[in-house]
Amino acid sequence: MIENIVSSVEIKHENQEELIPLTVSIIVPTRNESGNVRKLLTSIRNAFYGTSLEVIFIDDSTDDTPEVVKASVEEYPFQHVRLIHRLPEERTGGLGGAVVAGLKAARADYACVMDGDLQHPPEVVPVLLKTAIERQADLVVATRRSDKSQVTGLSTARNLISKGLDLVARMFFPRQLHGVSDPLTGFFLVKVKALNLDALHPQGFKILMEILVRNPRLVKAEVPFHFGERFSGESKASASEAFKYLHLLWNMRFGESSLRFIGFAVIGASGIFVNSAALYLATEKLHFYYLISAAVATVASTLWNFGLTESLVYRTKNQGKGILRRLGLFFVMNLLVLALRAPIIYLLTSILGLYYVASNLISMVVLTVLRFMTADNLIWGQKQSNKKNNSKLLTGRLSMKKAFNYDIHGILTVSSESVLPELEPFRVSNNIDDPTICVQTGNPRKAEPGEENGHYMRYREILGHMGFEVGIEMGETVSVTATKMLSLSPHVLYTNVIEPILRWTFVKKGYALVHGATIAFGNAAYMITARTDTGKTTTLLKILAYQRRERDHAAFLSDDMTIVSPDGRALTYPKPLTISYHTLRAVNSDTLTFKERLALPFQSRIHSRSGRKFAQLIGKTHMPAATINLFTQMIVPPPKYSVSKLVPGVKLTEKANLTGMFIIERGEEAILPIKNSEAMEVLLQNCEDAYGFPPYESIKEFLYCVYGFDLHEKEQAIIQEALGRLPATVIRSSNLDWWSQIPSFVNNEQVSVDISRALEVETFARNHYTKQPEHINAR
Repeated sequence: MIENIVSSVEIKHENQEELIPLTVSIIVPTRNESGNVRKLLTSIRNAFYGTSLEVIFIDDSTDDTPEVVKASVEEYPFQHVRLIHRLPEERTGGLGGAVVAGLKAARADYACVMDGDLQHPPEVVPVLLKTAIERQADLVVATRRSDKSQVTGLSTARNLISKGLDLVARMFFPRQLHGVSDPLTGFFLVKVKALNLDALHPQGFKILMEILVRNPRLVKAEVPFHFGERFSGESKASASEAFKYLHLLWNMRFGESSLRFIGFAVIGASGIFVNSAALYLATEKLHFYYLISAAVATVASTLWNFGLTESLVYRTKNQGKGILRRLGLFFVMNLLVLALRAPIIYLLTSILGLYYVASNLISMVVLTVLRFMTADNLIWGQKQSNKKNNSKLLTGRLSMKKAFNYDIHGILTVSSESVLPELEPFRVSNNIDDPTICVQTGNPRKAEPGEENGHYMRYREILGHMGFEVGIEMGETVSVTATKMLSLSPHVLYTNVIEPILRWTFVKKGYALVHGATIAFGNAAYMITARTDTGKTTTLLKILAYQRRERDHAAFLSDDMTIVSPDGRALTYPKPLTISYHTLRAVNSDTLTFKERLALPFQSRIHSRSGRKFAQLIGKTHMPAATINLFTQMIVPPPKYSVSKLVPGVKLTEKANLTGMFIIERGEEAILPIKNSEAMEVLLQNCEDAYGFPPYESIKEFLYCVYGFDLHEKEQAIIQEALGRLPATVIRSSNLDWWSQIPSFVNNEQVSVDISRALEVETFARNHYTKQPEHINAR
């Protein structure tokens, strides 16, 4: 039963004895079908006489249908008859929503959905049930489209329209609808447990098609039937229902927000003409000074865009009160987002070398996307109570239905309301009651009086909730509250917020998260450290690919960060590898999809050394650098891939004993031993270099100063204990050739690679790595 959703009542004869377990639940969605109820129940009784079943009326009527159902029950003493009358505010999803409500209320293993107008003959239901049992089918469709079916209840026009809508559906979902002759029928039987009911978001009549699309693994069968004339009442089919159907198709194929984005973009484009017309009229006809005219034109186009967006794009979201608030936020969004155009144009033109006209056009497109995401999530999005968010933050736990849970080697745990792709290898299915770090989405609260002792801080840039804003509260559980916008860019959320917290949380637990790649040869692990964007990822990929080809035993532990214990063990930290522009040559494009190959050169250029250099330059100004980074990565996500995808068949290992360390540098060819004390200084500098982007400078002291104790000292002690006695070697190369040197050094071969061996290695590298950029560009 679903009393919490709808008003419901079970109607049963007072002398009825307890029946055997139900065979089938018959779900009948009704809207003003009072003239059909008695005849329908009579037909069901005749079809199932002596069989235990229930009939569930899901009623959205405005006539006396509920009263007729209640009055009719005395005539049918062998039936369970249930009435669920949905109040007007509960009638979401139309007929499809009523069917889903019935499926959730059904108590039998099988549920049969049929109309209440007798065009679906009840005597076919036993045939559907028998077919499901004999063929072990999850879904049996009563089809109007087989050679043995008859259709007398559709006019020629409606039959043609139905076939046309069927054809459109198959264009959208050819694979999911394959083998189903009539995906638009409203008459079918289904095994309730085989459905993911929470995945259904019905709109209008065609619930079966959504079931087929969202549950593609159902075992299906079909039964022909005679689709007859309506006994009483009027058909509910209309142009409005056809529009809902097309809207449902689009949402299922491209996502719910895609259609809103198209409408938002079209309205935005129309606003350009309104702005131009207002500018002309104010200047030429009203004789305003042109700068004043520009301000008038901006107000006019903003009001135009807001009015159309409010009435057309978000008309179904039941916004209610607060239109002035939304208008104010819309004005503020347009003004603030415009400030982002200059750095975008500079990045594309001065850093990436695009023609400035193209840069300007791209910036306008990017602004449209950003404005839509802001509007969709913050202006017209669902409201959240600050009080509710604050209560979640103070408890230190996630009071939400679903969380993404991660267990990192049993050392610490993370529960997050947003997915954290970098922690995916540590994902667990069970809930974590007391996570070490708790991440939730909401509006970070202000620091309250008495919290100046360092237990809570909020980092906030100029756009506030519409940009990069985060609240962090220290305690047994580190509680993080990130804005909705920040949660939409999970890589930024992890890299700029969660990873710095992880770094110092590991230290509290007696471990260090060190900036270095680690590769194991047998049980001997070697750390490779370097400044960001030097070439660690390239080196690692080439070593792993070559070792796999030669059937040696190199194993991957980590690419960017390694967990180190004081006893000298390295624990894997397999974050996805970020492919910078200079790393392209190390990527075997055959492991990527066409879409990934196409996007990779552009993505890698944006997220390469030059892109980061620009970002760091922005970070030194008073501009909202973290917000700019947030929006940039939201539009152009960084190219991140697991090592298993880039090097298929690569050997992985969870832990190994640290045996040595390599420091790779760009410069004149050389292999030099280095004092361990000097190597430790370089390693610690590289660790700091990994956290050089906002907001780290603003939050680092809050993170590593605990009760007046500086965790820097403890971190250095852990690293010194683990690596302080290991041999360290500096390898310099001008052509990024560290990968051919390290295995030789590990295997105690000569420091200088034999010339013939070097030629062999270089030939292999040229044949397998240098072809890839041309391959991508050719496409």
